[in-house]
Amino acid sequence: MQHSKDKFQLVGTRISEAEKISKPSLSFWKDVFIRFRKNKLALFGLFLLFLLILMAIIGPHLTDYDYATNNLTNKNKPPSAEHWFGTDDLGRDVFTRTWEGARISIFIGVAAALIDLFIGVIWGGLSGYKGGRTDEIMMRIADVLYGIPYLLLVILLMVVLGQDLWTMIIAMSIIGWINMARIVRGQVLSLKTQEYILAAKTLGANTNRIMFRHLIPNSMGPILVTMTLTIPNAIFTEAFLSYLGLGLTPPLASWGTMANDGLPALKYYPWRLFFPATFICLTIFAFNVVGDGLRDALDPRLRK
Repeated sequence: MQHSKDKFQLVGTRISEAEKISKPSLSFWKDVFIRFRKNKLALFGLFLLFLLILMAIIGPHLTDYDYATNNLTNKNKPPSAEHWFGTDDLGRDVFTRTWEGARISIFIGVAAALIDLFIGVIWGGLSGYKGGRTDEIMMRIADVLYGIPYLLLVILLMVVLGQDLWTMIIAMSIIGWINMARIVRGQVLSLKTQEYILAAKTLGANTNRIMFRHLIPNSMGPILVTMTLTIPNAIFTEAFLSYLGLGLTPPLASWGTMANDGLPALKYYPWRLFFPATFICLTIFAFNVVGDGLRDALDPRLRK
């Protein structure tokens, strides 16, 4: 007696479909991009950063005024169609100076972060990879430098070397790289015991190849997050130093120097302080939310 196949129901999975891939495989960085894109606050921060950088590039060219030219007949005028952000006590257009200051403030933040990145990655990578006595000596040097009050050292160097753009960047970078070095060292200590590092050593790879082809690329997640959080810290430090009167020399403008100039006039001419202070806050907020978004996207424990 023959039975129809329609009367039977398959229990379980067909052998032909057991090993079928349910969804396409993703590379690590593509997976990071997809999860970062789902973070609406981080995307808003990225858009805000793009807008601030764009205005820093084109903003000073949107008006006919020069950021350094004095015009005492126009001093302390409120925001209007002629002067969008008003003028300061020397008649200079605040809108033009705000975006000229954005160039310097963002440049200082990015330059200090890149120097911290370079020194910190090399120092921390070598310390973690070499280990032993080399690691002990290198990290004790870092600990001694870290024990020096950061702002005190920066202020001292600014006073001794003079108030200059590059002096400020160098002063902020002297001990600013230590946090990056510690993070990279921790990553390298964890990665250097992996099998692929042992395989590279067995095949005769030298220290440079292992460091820059295997260890550092696999540590890029924490490095990128630390760098995005270093930039707003450098911008805030510049603003703080300028607020103390240790910023750039006139007629150069940064958000910090503008805030310092605008504070005495807060009661009668509040726009002189409002605009630079607002953009300092927005920039620091944007970098922080982007850094938090990158940290969440790169965290393997949050993957589904």
